[in-house]
Amino acid sequence: MKARLATLSARGEELATGDAQLRVLRALPLPTEFDAALARAASAPLRPTRIEVLQINVGRVCNQTCRHCHVDAGPDRRERMSRETLDACLRALDASDILTVDVTGGAPELHPDFRWLVREVRARGRHVIDRCNLTILETPSHRDLPELFAEHRVEVVASLPHFAAASTDRQRGEGVFEASIRVLRRLNEVGYGDGRSGLRLVLVTNPVGAFLPGNQAALEREWKRELDRRHGVRFDALFTITDMPIGRYLEWLIGSGNLEAYMERLVSAFNPAAVRGVMCRSTLSVAWDGTLHDCDFNQMRGLEVEPGAPRHIGDFDLVALQRRAVVVDRHCFGCTAGNGSSCGGATT
Repeated sequence: MKARLATLSARGEELATGDAQLRVLRALPLPTEFDAALARAASAPLRPTRIEVLQINVGRVCNQTCRHCHVDAGPDRRERMSRETLDACLRALDASDILTVDVTGGAPELHPDFRWLVREVRARGRHVIDRCNLTILETPSHRDLPELFAEHRVEVVASLPHFAAASTDRQRGEGVFEASIRVLRRLNEVGYGDGRSGLRLVLVTNPVGAFLPGNQAALEREWKRELDRRHGVRFDALFTITDMPIGRYLEWLIGSGNLEAYMERLVSAFNPAAVRGVMCRSTLSVAWDGTLHDCDFNQMRGLEVEPGAPRHIGDFDLVALQRRAVVVDRHCFGCTAGNGSSCGGATT
């Protein structure tokens, strides 16, 4: 496999900063703002329902450099969560009834304490989700992870842009598709995706271009048929996620001349029903440095939780955090367009 490009950070691009990305979006002549759309839908201010998921971004180091990556992750990044901050995340679990820990990155498996974190969370009786790019499990130092996942009943949520090689490699790099198929077969061999073992394997797809995802249920049926027919691969569910105008996908939108039209498409497709299921209402996002955010997208924009709420995992207070108002901006139209989009797929 070949990395396709250097990260924005490594290239010294202005868009590497959340502030610069916000300025670009806020300069567009959109017909309405997100908070106004929420108000018309009687959903302002947006507030959490109940924090059920602690999503921990353990760092931005990755073995891939994908064109659409909103995190701007890659092999040239160095940010990693410290053991002290990981311990603070565990203390937050001990002080709450949060049921699920969603571990993401970068490639979270590259964190030196990844296995330890999985074991510690499972020892507390909480469910673990690993946001996996699949190819990391091909590397010699990570080939044991399918067995570790099965032992601790980790839910694997794996990125795969398409069931065809050309579309996947165009977005993620040459050779990624074939490596991903090999890993999916290994996960199947240890019991993932068979519908009986309880070892849940979810695939995540996002459009390869400037358009919204198709119908999630219909795509899931097609993907299950085609991956089984072509490669003998089984999985439990497909999540469709809208590409967010953040990070390297924002760079691509600008470079391809699609930014304004794409944002107008997101605004015009605003769906009030999608607001109920957006992830910021049930998930708390922890950055690699311990700062708290309403979602992973706000984290990449540098938008911390509102002033007055605890802003670092070391100051975790479940009651105060569940009372906060969610910080919103123009990129939030991505989560409420069409069938909606969240880390759990379509929201309607």
